[in-house]
Amino acid sequence: MLYEYKLNTDAENFIEVTAMVREAVAKSGVREGTCLVYCPHTTAGITINENADPDVVTDMLLGLAKAFPDRPEFRHAEGNSSAHLKASCVGSSATVIIDGGRLLLGTWQGIYFCEFDGPRSRRFYVQINGQ
Repeated sequence: MLYEYKLNTDAENFIEVTAMVREAVAKSGVREGTCLVYCPHTTAGITINENADPDVVTDMLLGLAKAFPDRPEFRHAEGNSSAHLKASCVGSSATVIIDGGRLLLGTWQGIYFCEFDGPRSRRFYVQINGQ
């Protein structure tokens, strides 16, 4: 089963989408299987990380900005090469096991849509496989 979700993002940020993904799992009725969360954009991504302390997101954004700063020698005409680099580093998808009809996430884990080139109208997909 495939589910599509739409987001309107602000500036660079991580938006927690765990509740939306849980909703897709519940709608699917799948009890045992896998859940793929996929972002079809080249300047955004998907990651799983801590959702208990908002400073983790702040620190991750800071670390990515330090690792992939804008550089005058970048040639991409749109001027968002650092966003492309961050998206490639983070990745475009995450897979989570479904066990007993629930996402098998760790105690502190959440699923995030990672915006690196906002504000934008975005979408992501949740594909549920199993029984």
